[in-house]
Amino acid sequence: MNSKMVEGKGLADLVAGWLKEYEVFAPLKRDGIVVFDKVGSADEIMLDYPNTTNPPKELLFPQAEELFSFSSTDDLMSMETHLDNARPRLLLGVRPCDARSLLLLDKVFDGNRYKDVYYLTRRANTLVAVLGCVKPRTTCFCTAVGGGPFSEEGADLFLADIGDTLVVKAVSERGARLVEGSRLDDAGQDQLASMESVARSAEAHLAPAMALDGLSGKLESMFDHPAWGPLTETCLGCGVCTYLCTTCHCFDIVDDVVDSRGARMRLWDSCQFPQFTLQASGFNPRPTSKERLRQRVMHKFCYFPQNHALTGCVGCGRCVVECPVNLDIRDVLTDIMVEKVSK
Repeated sequence: MNSKMVEGKGLADLVAGWLKEYEVFAPLKRDGIVVFDKVGSADEIMLDYPNTTNPPKELLFPQAEELFSFSSTDDLMSMETHLDNARPRLLLGVRPCDARSLLLLDKVFDGNRYKDVYYLTRRANTLVAVLGCVKPRTTCFCTAVGGGPFSEEGADLFLADIGDTLVVKAVSERGARLVEGSRLDDAGQDQLASMESVARSAEAHLAPAMALDGLSGKLESMFDHPAWGPLTETCLGCGVCTYLCTTCHCFDIVDDVVDSRGARMRLWDSCQFPQFTLQASGFNPRPTSKERLRQRVMHKFCYFPQNHALTGCVGCGRCVVECPVNLDIRDVLTDIMVEKVSK
């Protein structure tokens, strides 16, 4: 499909049409912060925003979800599975880093051996409309981990804001159906050239990409390195970096039971919490913040690349923005790469 143009009220008309068929989620301002939330009308949508505070992954992998409920009598046990089979969803205005993160989550929840039916049901029912990142934040580092502010990875539909006009490009067949039948003009050479210019400007706005070649191998060789102590001595173990991370996927399973009825719940968890690895014997293989932050870095930049050939981080910068003690993952990685922590 040729790239199209949306001008004036064209986006509002598109959204009105999509709302008839989809549950539309987009960046909205709620209580002073920008979050992905359900859209009632196009007037609510914010397209001029740096990034949402919470990643849109929670729409596919909720922070708390009931997997199934159960009840029992003296002679009968019954169970009911809860799969989300609601209307199809459209995530509109997703930044490229967050769209790319869904591809990483696919590796986890749609593996060769294990498939998570709860995640996959939502994933199959969800379309992703990506919005190019015109002005990346100073904390963004997507290009260092293989992404880019105008990357189309993970998109069904790609939108580029070039001023008074949105350029719309279908990336997948499902994305093409989103604009099928709409009365949109084809984007001309001027609009496409403007989009290229905006994309180059956005990339230039980012800090020079860190050189992370060979990072996985270097990390593998320094598991017991004494430098992990100084690197993590300011960490509070609050877990905000993992709860706001668009690729973190650790969870706990608990049974919530009252009398003869209950439910099995899946809840987000964090490798930064002391109880995450606490064993029934009382032994904890990661007793301090040193071991726990080491695990976070090793998982994203060593184990995940080894298992999936992709870095387990998309450079969204949320952990940099929200860390209460300004512990910057970029500084940790840079110190490792320039061998400030070499033996």
